[in-house]
Amino acid sequence: MTTSDDAQTVKKAPAKDPWELPDVSGLVVGVLGGTGDQGRGLAYRLAKAGQRVIIGSRAAERAQAAAGELGLGVEGADNAECARRSDIVIVAVPWDGHAKTLEGLREELAGKLVVDCVNPLGFDKQGAYALKPEEGSAAEQAAALLPDSRVTAAFHHLSAVLLQDPEIDAIDTDVMVLGEARADTDVVQALAGRIPGMRGVFAGRLRNAHQVESLVANLISVNRRYKAHAGLRVTDV
Repeated sequence: MTTSDDAQTVKKAPAKDPWELPDVSGLVVGVLGGTGDQGRGLAYRLAKAGQRVIIGSRAAERAQAAAGELGLGVEGADNAECARRSDIVIVAVPWDGHAKTLEGLREELAGKLVVDCVNPLGFDKQGAYALKPEEGSAAEQAAALLPDSRVTAAFHHLSAVLLQDPEIDAIDTDVMVLGEARADTDVVQALAGRIPGMRGVFAGRLRNAHQVESLVANLISVNRRYKAHAGLRVTDV
């Protein structure tokens, strides 16, 4: 039995350092939609940082061709094989194919850490604008379609142009990371931090993903007006 005197001597465990992140260097990263600009750029940057990367596509031949162009040990496979062989799977497919792609890979993605970076956007004569899926966001749609996966959201605000430019050594930006479990978001933050210039920042649970995805429409407007490739920085953290 603990007395009041004993209680005064009990020390609370120190709070975990929010920037203490796991070593993810040995994990295999799959990129679904890795033949598109965003997916190809992420695959290139992660492979350049020393990560083992597999590009996924509906057609294995197309993925293998893209992987061969990137070099750096990147492999190519069809989406199902990519999902099976990867520890972390980044979803970088077009929004109009998002649901169908994930529905078809539910079994292969079971137990996997899934990182959704899809931005539901529409375009008209006035420019880009955000769409709101029935589930609330692309990430929440992914979570609903993949009940046996650990779904997070990240890598939304990155310029595909900068990602693919071999002349650029570092990309000056923060990566907003959302998810339900801290262990999962820590892994994604650490993965983002593998890319020079990037930092992963926890930004809330998946219910907050819609505004993060939607902000891309604003960044597109910024980039068009200023002829830039703008990203984001979170200050005072």
